[in-house]
Amino acid sequence: MGYMEKKFKGAGENGKKNWKKENAGRNGNNGRDVNGKTERNSGRKETQNFVSGTEKRNYGNQDKSVEKKLGYIDEKLEKKYGGAWNHTGEKNVNAGDKKKAVSAAKRQDDRKTAHVQGKNASVQAEAKTERKKSLCPHFKTCGGCQYLDMPYEKQLEHKKKEVSDLLRPFCRVEEIIGMDDPFHYRNKVHAVMARDRKGRIISGVYKEGTHTVLPVETCLIENKKADEIIGTIRELLPSFKMKVFDEDTGYGFLRHVLVRTAHATGEIMVVLITASPVFPSKNNFVKALRKVHPEITTVVQNVNGRDTSMVLGEKEHVLYGPGFIVDVLCGKKFRISSKSFYQINPVQTEKLYNLAIEAAGLTGKETVVDAYCGIGTIGIVAASAAKEVIGVELNRDAVRDAVTNAKVNGEKNIRFYNNDAGKFMVQMASQNAHADVVFMDPPRSGSTEEFMDAVAILNPDRVVYVSCNPETLARDLAYFKKKGYKAARGWAVDQFPMTGHVETVVLLSKQKPDDTIEIDLDLDELDATTAEKKATYKEIKAYVWDKHHLKVSSLYISQVKRKCGLEVGQNYNLSKSENPKVPKCPPEKEAVIMGALKHFQMI
Repeated sequence: MGYMEKKFKGAGENGKKNWKKENAGRNGNNGRDVNGKTERNSGRKETQNFVSGTEKRNYGNQDKSVEKKLGYIDEKLEKKYGGAWNHTGEKNVNAGDKKKAVSAAKRQDDRKTAHVQGKNASVQAEAKTERKKSLCPHFKTCGGCQYLDMPYEKQLEHKKKEVSDLLRPFCRVEEIIGMDDPFHYRNKVHAVMARDRKGRIISGVYKEGTHTVLPVETCLIENKKADEIIGTIRELLPSFKMKVFDEDTGYGFLRHVLVRTAHATGEIMVVLITASPVFPSKNNFVKALRKVHPEITTVVQNVNGRDTSMVLGEKEHVLYGPGFIVDVLCGKKFRISSKSFYQINPVQTEKLYNLAIEAAGLTGKETVVDAYCGIGTIGIVAASAAKEVIGVELNRDAVRDAVTNAKVNGEKNIRFYNNDAGKFMVQMASQNAHADVVFMDPPRSGSTEEFMDAVAILNPDRVVYVSCNPETLARDLAYFKKKGYKAARGWAVDQFPMTGHVETVVLLSKQKPDDTIEIDLDLDELDATTAEKKATYKEIKAYVWDKHHLKVSSLYISQVKRKCGLEVGQNYNLSKSENPKVPKCPPEKEAVIMGALKHFQMI
């Protein structure tokens, strides 16, 4: 027990508490609770200061320090016990022993110094390693970029393996499609407005798994200009006496800031989410903001006065500009409002949509259903390669934008409906409507059994599933298989670099029903060489081709003749299996063969 420990503990319970408090402070916790209720301060900076400051005082100039210390102890012992005593409390026999004792003490202190210095060097090395590894200071607290410190090639390998492993029971996955520049791709940036403990205005994101705001000024995956605009808004607030919203008290004005940027056109939308519709000096605020950022093309006030985790409210007021921005994707123009669903990575989205349309195998003759169509992106891009496109979306605002987007692009063969996609397809099927291809792009939670049941009822030839979650995709592919749809091919697209998420496209084709039957063959059933009295097999084939442009096999002809009670010749190429499976003549070919038999007056 050290001197200070004795000092405090000798004073009773209060002394013990004080000793614990001081000792905790020395250990870097600053007396704060370490159970998670209060913030623990175990940063390296405090450790480094302790080593670099206190260590220098305690362990610098070792020889003088040890000599002085031992001399002081010897003097005290001499006064108390008389005679010459060494630092161990034993009688000092000679000066040589004392010198040895001094050397031993010095070595012991040297070992302590080396230990502390070694520990300090280890801490500093760890800190340097951390700084070298982490590209972002908020990497461990934000939680938004799980793969940030992983080389991009390794990220692609990891995502490809993840998708391949999950989809292995269903289909093969092609090589993953990555980005040339995987940074600053997000065209939609959201910032929470709050105050720190010192009352300073901050903007950022919620810490992973908490509702505590982490201040973030720049982000490696967000649009740079969007980050700059949010910083300017933060700086303007005090001069306009604008208070940020406090979630605990329910008081304040500005809750969130949302910035949307158009990759192709450069247009920028700023959405100010406020707790109240009353916006004092709104015109002056917009003017001051655009003075710093004249590239802003529209400013919208969104009112959200509800106690909810949802960012956007229902009511909006346009403060400047048209209230929307326009972007170009796959050669088509799209109008984007504050509430519109629009892919956050425009560079990869073009690759994704072109891949999906290519997978659909459109020839210009197909009727296409774009389910979960949003603002109509996939459907409008596919319209030029299809006969007809039907878009279905539950969000009314998105449907309104989709209709406008179709008009802007001059697409006249596409219609949009504000309805639940599953219910809509069931209605289509009940009216004997048909779709050749269904595009579906559900949320991260995946599709529903009700929706997939509706797809099966509509009975399209092909389904193109665009997924942002390979786990729910694998689950849905298993259900589709039960409904008669088999995954043919899969493609992975890195839509979200630096994160653990990946986009996947899978082509599903309708499984053909088992068109084979087991039959017992007579010896004379499959003779394709013997001629009948009225017409040969060759003549029947030629007649069917000339009249109907259909090819029929000798096997099909013999099956129809047998059904009509006509004799067939002997076959010398019978199957060696006990229960041979022989294709059954399709109804449409049976009908034309019957016509040929009637033509030749064989029946």
